[in-house]
Amino acid sequence: MRSPIPLILGLAATAYTQADLEACLNDSGVPVDTVSGTDWARDAAPFNTRVPYTPATIAVTTTIEHIQAAVLCGVTAGVKVTPKSGGHSYASLGLGGEDGHLVVELDRMYDVTLESEDTGVAVVQPGARLGHLASVLWEDYGRGVAHGTCAGVGISGHFLHGGFGFSSHTHGLALDAILSATIVLANGSAVEASPTQNADLLWALKGAGSNFGIVASYRLQTFVPPPELTWFGASLGWTQSTAVAGLEALEAYARDEMPAEVNFRVSAYGYGGASIEGLYHGSEADMRAALAPLMETAAPSGGITSMGNGSWIDAVTHYAYTNNIDQTTPSAQENFYAKSLVLKGLNGTTAQAFVDYWYNNASQTTTRSWWFQMDMHGGAHSAISLNPNNASAYAHRDKLYMIQFYDRVYSGTYPTTGFALLDGWVAATTAQLPDDGADWGMYINYADTSLDRGAAQRLYYGENLPELQRLKALYDPGELFFYPQSIEPVVA
Repeated sequence: MRSPIPLILGLAATAYTQADLEACLNDSGVPVDTVSGTDWARDAAPFNTRVPYTPATIAVTTTIEHIQAAVLCGVTAGVKVTPKSGGHSYASLGLGGEDGHLVVELDRMYDVTLESEDTGVAVVQPGARLGHLASVLWEDYGRGVAHGTCAGVGISGHFLHGGFGFSSHTHGLALDAILSATIVLANGSAVEASPTQNADLLWALKGAGSNFGIVASYRLQTFVPPPELTWFGASLGWTQSTAVAGLEALEAYARDEMPAEVNFRVSAYGYGGASIEGLYHGSEADMRAALAPLMETAAPSGGITSMGNGSWIDAVTHYAYTNNIDQTTPSAQENFYAKSLVLKGLNGTTAQAFVDYWYNNASQTTTRSWWFQMDMHGGAHSAISLNPNNASAYAHRDKLYMIQFYDRVYSGTYPTTGFALLDGWVAATTAQLPDDGADWGMYINYADTSLDRGAAQRLYYGENLPELQRLKALYDPGELFFYPQSIEPVVA
């Protein structure tokens, strides 16, 4: 007989085995992966091989009734329940972030339809991946939604926690497109979260959705893209002695001058210098005019190095780095450690600390493939910044930059000595900033496995944390939807 599966705090302490849980699912008509089968191997495989976890079992849902039944079986068994959309979580949170969860596999539910030609509202199932969403919206309806670049990422984790990409400066975060959602709660009921029904739940879903239930369907506001978009690359020509001045010029442009149509990031890799890659929602001529002030001040020894233009789907495909964007199966696995920062700015002594660590520490690391990407997130003309931090659970609308740090190995295990590289970089950059969450934080979609629960909640949710803790106590007091960095319920 299998050993008893873990119990959830606050739920009935009935000793269930894995076989009992599977029997409950089978009796409820919910498909279940066989442990020795190919579907189990696929569904239990982590995107980040550094953090593998073993589920208690995997329920493969294709209807909202399946989701409801799976949740109730989890409640009966006292097992933590974790929804998994694309399975792209950096910390394997779609597998629970630990062993022993009932994983509700959603990626067989990927339908995308347009509810109305007049309104442009799309109805989307929770297991759709970004590339499939983009393909169907464009090919069938000539429409789009702002979201990230990786075609294999599932929409649910991405949209529910932010969803930044090369159209976010123009159109906002992916979560800003969510008009309403049908969500299965911890008691197995399915409710609507909209501006008129359970508005507090909709507020929480848009930034912290994994904590409150399993979304079974989204209504998304789409838009008609411009007839031409222009993607571009540029060298910055920075050295250690010029990078601080370059960052300060970049900040002045991003904060006040950068037009809404411009979207870009600064990237640096272990093998080369800093560069820009981006997307302009318009023509090449307009793109060059919009970037001219930036090139003159931040990159006087650099300049535009590559450029192309085409339709919306051409631009999506360009930054997906694959011609096969219509994906409905998991992405290739990687072995890495990642961190993030969202910052109000990067200037003066803080910029100096960032640059010194970059050139004196990171650039000396040649045994692994590290990089950072600094996205232009906020600013006077950013659609993200149009609303205050408390407009939804996403707490970083006032931040100018979103930085992702990534350190990867291509073979073997990730070295125990490797974590210090990125940990040190973040620590050096934030050393002189107040530790109250006002000037900096972190982004949960780049989940950081080094954070304990308290630090994760504070850095991910900032000023919105108290309200989220109150809503967690209201909607999931027994923490059925738990993972190591999930929001802790607090009764006001």
